[in-house]
Amino acid sequence: MKTSLRFWAFMVLCVFPCALGADVSKTEHGESIKETVYKDLAYVSDGHTHQKLDLYLPEGKGPFPVLVWIHGGAWRAGSKDRARGLDWLNRGVAVASVNYRLSQHATFPAQIEDCKSALRWLRAHAQTYHLDADRFLAWGASAGGHLVALLGVTGDTRSFGVGDHLQQSSAVLAVVDEYGPTDFLQMDAMDGDSGRIDHNSADSPESQLIGGAIQEQIEKVQSANPLTYVSKNDAAFLIIHGDQDPLVAHGQSVILHDALQDAGVEAKLYTVKGGKHGWFKDPQVTKQIHDFITKHLELENL
Repeated sequence: MKTSLRFWAFMVLCVFPCALGADVSKTEHGESIKETVYKDLAYVSDGHTHQKLDLYLPEGKGPFPVLVWIHGGAWRAGSKDRARGLDWLNRGVAVASVNYRLSQHATFPAQIEDCKSALRWLRAHAQTYHLDADRFLAWGASAGGHLVALLGVTGDTRSFGVGDHLQQSSAVLAVVDEYGPTDFLQMDAMDGDSGRIDHNSADSPESQLIGGAIQEQIEKVQSANPLTYVSKNDAAFLIIHGDQDPLVAHGQSVILHDALQDAGVEAKLYTVKGGKHGWFKDPQVTKQIHDFITKHLELENL
């Protein structure tokens, strides 16, 4: 039986601006890190409460390359408070964890507009926070994977450019996309009998994001599909997906990977054998991500 939004949200959830000063904490891998944290930085003037980011700075003078984390949660849940990638602080990488308006606050394209606004804000304030505006990488999983994929394929366009700092770029050098949807209209067909979500239903996460049943909103859905924007100028991609994912079919990553390669874009798809929707136990996942980030943020000599 396919379920709708409640199941998706449950599964994925299991997945005032000031500097808080230097702090010693633990990464997701148990490493000790010393960082300066700026919490709840508003990246839109007079914006929504969700239009904020947390910025973690490593020790040192910079300029620091930036890893931008975009959380998942079916576009309805999740928070910047559970940032991944903080272990990269020990290698001199700043980490920005971004909140964005959820689908109950605003329908698409609000979510990608917010992500792009956050990137432009970071570049506009690069000197203040000692950031390297030329070395930005985006990483996200599930709904966050969808949004970072959109960032990766729209960096050379004016698509979704609204708000402040429009003179700044919202492009990224590279993207780590973990099991993000890439073509909503094909999701049910790709799921077959093994899928647990009726993506075409009016209360599916995708339909809630779009603002109506996706098969009745074709033009708007196309504007939300990363596959729509693929071109030769796109960011480099590392795509990671389990071949037994019951929520977002593995084929969603296959079609994006193939389209990127056909366009001449550097793209790698790492398939987790037997992998579901995240919580991968394959140690190669960590290695693939480590090597990709090291290469594209030019950390080989650090």
